[in-house]
Amino acid sequence: MQVPKHIQIKIGDITKECCDAIVNAANSSLLGGGGVDGAIHRAGGSAILDACKILRNSSYPNGLETGKAVATTAGNMCAKYVIHTVGPIYPSCGEQCETLLSACYTNAMSEAIKLGCKSIAFAAISTGIYGYPKEEAAKIAFKSVVDFTQHTKIDVIFIFHSQEDYALFTSAIEAL
Repeated sequence: MQVPKHIQIKIGDITKECCDAIVNAANSSLLGGGGVDGAIHRAGGSAILDACKILRNSSYPNGLETGKAVATTAGNMCAKYVIHTVGPIYPSCGEQCETLLSACYTNAMSEAIKLGCKSIAFAAISTGIYGYPKEEAAKIAFKSVVDFTQHTKIDVIFIFHSQEDYALFTSAIEAL
């Protein structure tokens, strides 16, 4: 499948991406963790954690549900917002895995549109400690973004920390 003009795929550090919103592959507590989640919390500083604590206390006392998305400040980062989404844990998500992973992307983009964002950056969701197979996750991510952006104008950046993940993503979408 050919990559549309409004979608960019690159190698880099999502915490340094200067766009309207970056997406955090959060855990349900919203209080930070490892991987991308930890990197975003460290780069953004205490403002992100403070905002997440307020959200947790006011709206999500049992944690953010899988597939949902919520925005906070980006703190010290160049982006305006961090949109936190909770990806599915593979394979315990069962028959809902694909639907839940797709919802992470579409709900994050919907949240960005509500905030007036014109650009959004994603790292791979659920492919780290949550164990989602990277090739399958890449296809779901790309298809979700392409489908969503057929009806809504937003520039999307897929950003990968390693050449290996970048190559895997690009080869997976070429197979679509």
